[in-house]
Amino acid sequence: MNSLVDSDPQPKVPGMTELLNTLYVQTQGASLFLEGDSIRIVIPEHTGRNIVPLRRIQEIVAFGNVNVSNPLLTRCAADARSVTWMSAGGRFLNRLDGPTRGNVLLRHAQHLHHANARATLETARGFVAGKLQNSRQILLKGARDAQRGQDEIRAKAENIAEAIIAIPEAGDLDVLRGIEGEASRRYFEGFRFLLRRDLDVGAFPSRIRRPPTDPINALLSFFYGLTRSIAQGAAEQVGLDPYIGFLHGLRPAKPALALDLMEELRAPIADRLALTLLNRRQLTAEHFETLPGGAVQLTEPGRTIALTAWREAMTKERPHRLHGRRIPTALLPAVQARILARHIRGELPDYMPWMI
Repeated sequence: MNSLVDSDPQPKVPGMTELLNTLYVQTQGASLFLEGDSIRIVIPEHTGRNIVPLRRIQEIVAFGNVNVSNPLLTRCAADARSVTWMSAGGRFLNRLDGPTRGNVLLRHAQHLHHANARATLETARGFVAGKLQNSRQILLKGARDAQRGQDEIRAKAENIAEAIIAIPEAGDLDVLRGIEGEASRRYFEGFRFLLRRDLDVGAFPSRIRRPPTDPINALLSFFYGLTRSIAQGAAEQVGLDPYIGFLHGLRPAKPALALDLMEELRAPIADRLALTLLNRRQLTAEHFETLPGGAVQLTEPGRTIALTAWREAMTKERPHRLHGRRIPTALLPAVQARILARHIRGELPDYMPWMI
């Protein structure tokens, strides 16, 4: 895929977004059929005739309960047009590819890019810059509505601004990771002030994981897991190797690239949603349970509330500066993965993170 900019980026059917020559189908219950040299899309309660010419489509990505007919699958396979199935939340499930597999070229380029220390460092800088900039914005926006600690929040945001300035000066990955780690610590020091004082879930001590030992950390870990899932699905969908990352080191069974891609999404998607659910008291102490050993997790009713909010958040459209339009949250990881693929192929000089 050579371009990320569709010549006609407006959705053709309510509930669907067409990005470039990839057809994303998000409407639950939708069915896709082969009709001549076109795709006929049938959506419940939508009476219009929805036809998309196959020549405009290089890939179909179906989220959740979307049916694709066997004749259409056969035609896509014959044309080397991939079909990817994702869960409604964006988790990669399966993929159909035709006989020509261009992904190996992208993966080969990804491996060569990773083997180049300078290129790896430059790409990793993009992930860190996106994460810190978005974290800083969450603090600054939260300070306006915070019931307490507004000066402390703004001070932490200023600390992160200083860290952003230091990113270009990082001479190697270890220094860059140190900058990212210290800025994250400052962020969570400010994050605690964004929570209402009178919550019954207890205070937020600091970021604790593996396992989380308090409700707030348990909720953050839950949403981080979902964020990682959609990031890994995006890497798989685009054809990148999710285990070859640039900021995160290589380790068996560690999806380093998925962890890279999720960094810029953590604060604006996962953290922001956790703050909303807690401060609105949609999640309270009764929605968490402590397991033997001290780990805290959501109860089943708590998970239902969190997942419902997550699915709603995935449909929210957010501005994307590079594309100059709003994009559904569920599609942001795939869009960023394609931007990364273009950078790896040498079509873009830098990786450009998504920033709020």
